[in-house]
Amino acid sequence: MEIKNTLLKEKLSTPLKIGSVVVNSRVLQSPLSGVTDLVFRRLVRRYAPESMTYTEMVSATEIHHLQQLPRLMEIDPHEQPISIQLFDCRPDFMAEAAQKAVQEGAKTIDINMGCPVNKITKKGGGSRLLRQPEIAEAIVKEVEKAVNVPVTVKTRIGWNDDEINILDFAEKMEIAGAQMITIHGRTREQGYTGKARWDIIAQVKEKLSIPVIANGDIFSVEDAIRCLEITNADGIMCSRGTLGYPFLVGQIDHFFKTGQLLPIPSLSERLECAKEHLMGLWEYKGKRGIYQARKHLTWYCQGFKGAAEFRDQCTRIDTVEEGINLLQNAITQLKLSL
Repeated sequence: MEIKNTLLKEKLSTPLKIGSVVVNSRVLQSPLSGVTDLVFRRLVRRYAPESMTYTEMVSATEIHHLQQLPRLMEIDPHEQPISIQLFDCRPDFMAEAAQKAVQEGAKTIDINMGCPVNKITKKGGGSRLLRQPEIAEAIVKEVEKAVNVPVTVKTRIGWNDDEINILDFAEKMEIAGAQMITIHGRTREQGYTGKARWDIIAQVKEKLSIPVIANGDIFSVEDAIRCLEITNADGIMCSRGTLGYPFLVGQIDHFFKTGQLLPIPSLSERLECAKEHLMGLWEYKGKRGIYQARKHLTWYCQGFKGAAEFRDQCTRIDTVEEGINLLQNAITQLKLSL
């Protein structure tokens, strides 16, 4: 496996510049609601120490009304570079939230303009902003004026197949002051179904002068290479490919920098990582962490005999000991079967 495009290979060997911020990796870990908390990000960063990671998206309205900042914004002082992602449709609330995010340690402020979930879009946030570009522009302008770090945007190619407006929308975001844009190659209506339209991301890249990051359907090093060969984007952002697999960002980053493939973690190694993830969530969030760990464990537990039954057991764990015992039993059985 190799990158045949010489210009692309040269680009990937250089840092990513986001305004005044220089990141020594062109592979980013996407913000994922209910996933990219402090515990998960630590695992990703172990394998990709120089990559940009993102918090879960945070409501600017919630920040405005709460006396204490939501725990979603909590950052480990050692986890840099990191961006805090915000969402809302009120430019003044977003500017206020961005200032607080910078105080917490965010190196960039990312604005969510792509979330397809109804409870977000019906209030005017997320991908709803694709239908309200004037509000999206106002948000970027206000946030850009309010902070001294780069402002970035994450969005989709359009609302539906009849409203693929990303070329015009992305240009407006750049003019408003966005220093980078990440594009998920699906419409809001698609959600996470169908194929990501990398060809449309390529059209955006041709039009903009700021960095364009490609997102959608990146599940392997091969996917990342193919995506960049099609889009000529300035980097890629991993999302669902990291669920139960926090190794992915580091594997792609290592290949981009060295041209060498890292060994694929064995099933036992993945389950050992699952144990660490479970313990981390327990120590960080207590009982709530155990409940959140259930879904993570089902993502880790793939590809071995009896995995379906094992995943079902994972969805019912009530204590950290129960989860650890389940995982250890699976690891033991895997080793005995070798």
